[in-house]
Amino acid sequence: MTFYTSLSGLQAAQTDMSTISNNLANVSSNGFKKSRSDFADVMATSFYTDPKTQVGMGTMLTQNVQQFGEGNLKTTGGALDLAISGDGFFAVQTGSGSSGAQAYTRNGSFTVGQDHTIIDAQGSALLAYPVDASGNVTATGTDGLAKVTIPTTSGTPVATSKVTLDVNLATGAAAPAATFDRTIPSTYNNSATTTIYDGAGNAQTLTNYFVRDAKADTDTSSGWTMYSYAGDQQLTSGGAAGVPVSFDKTGTMTSPASATGFDAFTSSTTGLQQTISLDLAGSTQKASAFSVTARSQDGASVGEFSGISVGKDGVITASFSNGDSKALGKVAVANFTTPTGLRQLGNSYWSPTGISGTATLGSPGDNGYGSLLSGTVEGSNVDMTEELVNLIAAQRNFQANSKALDTQSQLIQTIFQIQS
Repeated sequence: MTFYTSLSGLQAAQTDMSTISNNLANVSSNGFKKSRSDFADVMATSFYTDPKTQVGMGTMLTQNVQQFGEGNLKTTGGALDLAISGDGFFAVQTGSGSSGAQAYTRNGSFTVGQDHTIIDAQGSALLAYPVDASGNVTATGTDGLAKVTIPTTSGTPVATSKVTLDVNLATGAAAPAATFDRTIPSTYNNSATTTIYDGAGNAQTLTNYFVRDAKADTDTSSGWTMYSYAGDQQLTSGGAAGVPVSFDKTGTMTSPASATGFDAFTSSTTGLQQTISLDLAGSTQKASAFSVTARSQDGASVGEFSGISVGKDGVITASFSNGDSKALGKVAVANFTTPTGLRQLGNSYWSPTGISGTATLGSPGDNGYGSLLSGTVEGSNVDMTEELVNLIAAQRNFQANSKALDTQSQLIQTIFQIQS
């Protein structure tokens, strides 16, 4: 009997060391949850056995319990590095296409894949609730989850047709001595630039040059001439290169009385004709220095994807170079009645079982669901010092049972020698 008792102790200690070794091996695995081996004694008994004379027959493994305590949170600064503070798991789709299975993980280290979906290091796609333009969830439940795909562009190109430019021109500005030449700064007083767009959404620079007229009388009224260029093309209004700009004694603009319509010019990028008007209605002439007080235009470019962010509410938002932003989905947090019953799949993945129950889904911060942190990754919950102490204890247990087995072997050998 002693042989089998000591053998069960050796097996138990070896199992304990294997569990501890696995914990230590994954001390740097993001989202990893340590396990603990639980054992129970083995008794051989019957109804007639005197309880005062019972002797145990060793030990046996009852369960390997997963410990779902929160791991250390590590700040990374990456927008798609996500962590759940509290209860819950991220839902991911393993495999490719629609045939992949759903799995759950605490490892929120995500990136953008080649197909523009949000994936983890194993290529599994993050699953989220679909949302409308305002970020409101439009479907729920596990069947409502979908991959998050990031569009590469946003918006429709619109050619600029009107520019509004409000400037202040200095009352005491002196007229340049030489004829206007935009390549010679001394031939104009001030300039202002505005980005405009052609029909394909290509950006061009509209530059307006302001030249003080030599005949201006600063005590009564003041006159200026404005020259305009779209890229390298000089714009004309009614065939004239310069547009007169004048103010009254109070500094209020009197001319032009309405928006200046420029003659058609050819876009340098598309080769198509384009017309544009310029509204200077809010411009003034005061003693203060030249300044641009307002500037706008009605054109738009096609925005290129420039960045992504995830809010505390779980809404994933993509931003684009044209200033557009688009809500792509909302991170779903999954929870289980008994998380310790989840089946480990490796790669910090779990799948539900009859013990764990099916996944219930909610939003970050909801009652019973953890809060979402962006720019943070959850490390393993393995305490190296604790595991090393447990490893020493398991080693001592193994040595003690080994010694008991050796002692029993010596006793049997002695008995054999007596009988011979």
